[in-house]
Amino acid sequence: MDIFQSVRQNLHVMSNRAEFLEGRIQSIKVEIAALGDLRPGAMSLQYNICGNPSCRCKADPPVKHGPYPQVSFTWHGKSSSQFVRQEDVEEVRQQLENYHRLRDLVDEWIGLALELSRLRLRERREAAVPKKKPKNHKIPTKIQAAPSEIELDDGGNFCRCNYFRVSGQKLAS
Repeated sequence: MDIFQSVRQNLHVMSNRAEFLEGRIQSIKVEIAALGDLRPGAMSLQYNICGNPSCRCKADPPVKHGPYPQVSFTWHGKSSSQFVRQEDVEEVRQQLENYHRLRDLVDEWIGLALELSRLRLRERREAAVPKKKPKNHKIPTKIQAAPSEIELDDGGNFCRCNYFRVSGQKLAS
């Protein structure tokens, strides 16, 4: 298989994956826009003790007041809790679910965006025109010169040769 054909196939597969990722990110944005009111935290039921010394909650064993729904959350590093009226419980529960859904969608969006970013960088690298490598010229192991073509200096050292014979070919010097 030709290397360029393999690169083209990879680019096609990556292009399809990129389209899928972009589509999913768009659908996440639509889902986020449709969520509605948000509220961080968790709802629980709390039992309380009042300050009346003759109340049943001070008896032995105590019978506490409640249960009362309460939302607890941390926002900007500060913990807080709020009691919720019975008539507001369903609405607050929906706000909590919306918030948790938002967090899940944002986490998915970030994961998809990371994958899409890696994919685009890889596509860009693979789509770049590969640089031409220089031709592999072999360096001859034997260089032969005819004795008549060699010139020597006054000290008898090799000075100049008009022609080299390499593998039966003459090359100009």
